[in-house]
Amino acid sequence: MTKSKLFRSRRWSSAVRFITGVILVVSAINVMGCKAGSNKSATNSAAQPGEEGIEKAKPAPGTGNVQGKVFFNSKPVENIEVKLCEKFSQYLSGCGGQILTARTDKDGEYVITNVAPKTYEALTARVFETDAYIFATTGLAGISSAKYEVVADKTFFVAPIHLFKGDLKTLNPKAGAKVAAEGLELRWEPYPDAAYYKFSTYAEESSITSPYINQRVEGTSFALDKPLQKGTYRFQVTAFNKDDRKLSESSNDIKFTVSQ
Repeated sequence: MTKSKLFRSRRWSSAVRFITGVILVVSAINVMGCKAGSNKSATNSAAQPGEEGIEKAKPAPGTGNVQGKVFFNSKPVENIEVKLCEKFSQYLSGCGGQILTARTDKDGEYVITNVAPKTYEALTARVFETDAYIFATTGLAGISSAKYEVVADKTFFVAPIHLFKGDLKTLNPKAGAKVAAEGLELRWEPYPDAAYYKFSTYAEESSITSPYINQRVEGTSFALDKPLQKGTYRFQVTAFNKDDRKLSESSNDIKFTVSQ
């Protein structure tokens, strides 16, 4: 199974997370991974060696091509930077070794040409003009980045990448707030083209089980009807469009404390 993860070029160790997407994938991610400006962004795409498509260009003799398409909000996006990485470290340096780059055209398609036949450790897609990237991972835990085995005289087709941003804003509770166990209302700003949202409250302590993980909400607020145990929680919200494509997510470092 492949998932997507996200990373940011300036903060490798703290920015990795799932992007179902698509990711991300976080996607991460992911996943590759997908925020606007200083925010994170990601995708829910994945690399599938069995993908098929129509070649936009024939590989040069003895080399291969890598081809795919990038979307946001169910629409193809132009001028997205895509990198094929010979080496990859999701927790440290990111894309390394031989790096081959391409950009998407007006139809959201990209082709990385004249690729030396070998196995590449990752394919990353920049989230618009931010410092965030997404990459695909494999396995249920998403520990390893997806591999891309390029063969001479053939084109490797990558499954469509569905970017998402990281600029969704939460309103309540504020970061660092102390709240009561009952009567808490979670709120966030409406996101353009969002058909629904999902929110989660992740307990920091492993001994605490949160009653709210991927809770679907049609509006932009939710009054908790199940009390949270005393402790510290992370609060995150994700917006989806009518096609169930991830549009954006809030920061993953909004924490609040249930004090009583």
